[in-house]
Amino acid sequence: MSAKPEHYDVIRKPIITEKATMASENGAVVFEVAPESSKPQIKEAVEALFGVKVKAVNTTITKGKVKRFRGQMGKRKDVKKAYVTLEEGNTIDVTTGL
Repeated sequence: MSAKPEHYDVIRKPIITEKATMASENGAVVFEVAPESSKPQIKEAVEALFGVKVKAVNTTITKGKVKRFRGQMGKRKDVKKAYVTLEEGNTIDVTTGL
């Protein structure tokens, strides 16, 4: 399978936080994804880009916080995260990119 450019539009970047690291111990990887992407699109993109088998995809939308910027009130962007659970024996090392 070759990686189509639209796969890179669906998956934006891996998320490396304390919670994401704990999820990776259970065979899950966390990605920031495009807000309009669906679970089947995310599954297809991860399988094509990383060559792994995906067991399940859970998504969450985090609303952007209202913050003060140079005295003005501003709003951070909303972020959609995908918790991708991999089949047994499949791994993605997000720290090296493969």
